[in-house]
Amino acid sequence: MARSQGKQLALLLLLLLCNTLFPTPSLADDAGLVVSAEASHKISKKFTAGFETEFRSRNNFRTAERVSLGPSLSYKLLPWLKASVSYNLLIENNKEHLTYQDDEVSYNNWRPSYWGLRHRFNVALTASYKIQRVELSLRERWQYTYRPSQTIDNFDFDEGMWEDYEVRGKGKNVLRSRLQLEWDIPKCKFDPYASVEFHTTRELEKTRFIVGVSHSVKKKHSFKLYYRYQLTGSGSDDPNIHMLGLGYTYKF
Repeated sequence: MARSQGKQLALLLLLLLCNTLFPTPSLADDAGLVVSAEASHKISKKFTAGFETEFRSRNNFRTAERVSLGPSLSYKLLPWLKASVSYNLLIENNKEHLTYQDDEVSYNNWRPSYWGLRHRFNVALTASYKIQRVELSLRERWQYTYRPSQTIDNFDFDEGMWEDYEVRGKGKNVLRSRLQLEWDIPKCKFDPYASVEFHTTRELEKTRFIVGVSHSVKKKHSFKLYYRYQLTGSGSDDPNIHMLGLGYTYKF
């Protein structure tokens, strides 16, 4: 009887996340792909080290957006609380930028898309609570990203010539709060999960909604397939984006 009630509770929570929290998509939304691979090693009962690489695309899967890679380290403070730190080197394809004259018809400047580097540091705390086979977790992550200065090409329509343009170095702090629900279904090879994550600076910058499934093979190999919808804040010019995600983790 208790197991039946636990399953009903998990199903109800999943339906609430999917049907209530997820917004209605728009025809103006973008679409892309996320592919990641990670190696993880348990150093001791409490310490775990890892290394992850990831590829992303945008523009309806046609344009490469980012390649990232970096190490991570986590420590189990308590049975229900984990701390982690990580670093990521981001190699990003920045979008082109076009400005207009005051008449809003004539072109002013055009900066083509260009590749640049970013350095990202993360510190996180993850608390989890399990009710039978349903696990609810809350992760609070502080994220700092630094963009080094870089000189790129810029076309000045007034002068009719190319000129150098300096993209100045810049640092950015973001608080990422994620609430996630995972369901370990008995005698099922796939475990469903759903989450919602808020990215906050001085205001809500973006919200990510995820539903997916994970699958483990002999405790060393794990795979995940998920759908992510990213809703941008009112202060951003970026479109909302649908993402198809594929992930692989090897534990040794």
